[in-house]
Amino acid sequence: MSIVLKSAKVIDAESNYHGSKQDILISNGKIKKIAKSISSKGSKEISIEGLHVSKGWLDSSVSFGEPGFEERETIVNGGYVAGKSGFTDIILNPNTNPIIDTQADISFIKLKSKNIVSNIHPLGALSKGSNSLELAELRDMKESGAIGFYDYKKSIENSNLLKTALLYTQTFDSLIFSFPMEKSISKDGVINEGLTSTSYGIKGIPAICEEIQINRDLKILEYTGGRLHIPTISCKSSVDLIRQAKNKGLNITCSVAIHNLIFNDEKLKDFDTRFKVLPPLRTELDRKALIKGVEDGTIDLVTSDHSPVDVDHKKMDIDSADFGTIGLESFFGALLSVFDLNTTIKILTSGKTIFNILDYKIEEGSTANFSLFKIDNEFTFSKSDIFSKSKNSAFIGKKMKGVPIGIIVNDKFLINE
Repeated sequence: MSIVLKSAKVIDAESNYHGSKQDILISNGKIKKIAKSISSKGSKEISIEGLHVSKGWLDSSVSFGEPGFEERETIVNGGYVAGKSGFTDIILNPNTNPIIDTQADISFIKLKSKNIVSNIHPLGALSKGSNSLELAELRDMKESGAIGFYDYKKSIENSNLLKTALLYTQTFDSLIFSFPMEKSISKDGVINEGLTSTSYGIKGIPAICEEIQINRDLKILEYTGGRLHIPTISCKSSVDLIRQAKNKGLNITCSVAIHNLIFNDEKLKDFDTRFKVLPPLRTELDRKALIKGVEDGTIDLVTSDHSPVDVDHKKMDIDSADFGTIGLESFFGALLSVFDLNTTIKILTSGKTIFNILDYKIEEGSTANFSLFKIDNEFTFSKSDIFSKSKNSAFIGKKMKGVPIGIIVNDKFLINE
């Protein structure tokens, strides 16, 4: 089947067509022609006023629920949400029940997602059961399609385990994730330790627990070599440490969650559990330092850190509610509320090389891997904009500008018409 995009404005700094409106013909998963006018006879025509197109977007931290927590999200519906939200590629966390820690588990994810338009790239757990005691089947999971290893939102308490993992995975070039939180200091914490937590008598999670863990991880990385990724940092001190490590030449990358760029810990004054996330929302000083870290390239990736939680585990008192917010549907609009369009698209399309995911320019002969979107509409994000099974969004009520239209991946497409 052939598809013709009509009068789509190309946003791709690497493309000769950047900033121009073009018709784009896609046939058999390839870009056959780019021109000012292409006949759509015999092809599916996609003609949407204000249509923009960029290289495919990547989200580096997405959770669903299947297997085990299907009431939160399934793989099929989660993949549909990703496509509707403009993401051609997502990296799927292993926080299911059972934990994704074997070759068979990775094969299950790949099989369940084979007919989904978005490309789903699974992570395997670093340790068996994500218990930080014994390495999981890393090489076997890599051979089945795992693109890295992560005990999702759990600290690697055993320093020797991290050292061994960094040494071992160099033999098959894989990526280790280490969640930045020193557990003994952050234990039972609910929100950022600061004025808000002290004023309301809520147990806090101090910024130092993140700084200590990152400092340890960087020392081990410097000793072992290998490839280390620090997901979802939240503090100014973390940005400073990672900037220093990069200047020393360490093979370190990191990400930040979009909600940590948008909100600060004052959002917890009303005990609204939609804003209970991990790591927590920090101070305004931290928020601004994170934005600067994205702008200067210290922070490699911004993620939705999409984490569905069913209402029974979210709409509770602040101490008992689960951590997490969904973010796929609101990600693009939230980014545009902080950054200009070109920076936003750079953020969304960068980082694939970190995970050895193929990237495709918008040029004739290239594989079709597009995200489609509009930028000229202002709106307030609401529950009606959510396609996820779970509705635990911190962004409900947030004013935004810009909406995703869908994706085209090879010879498959998902379009919001």
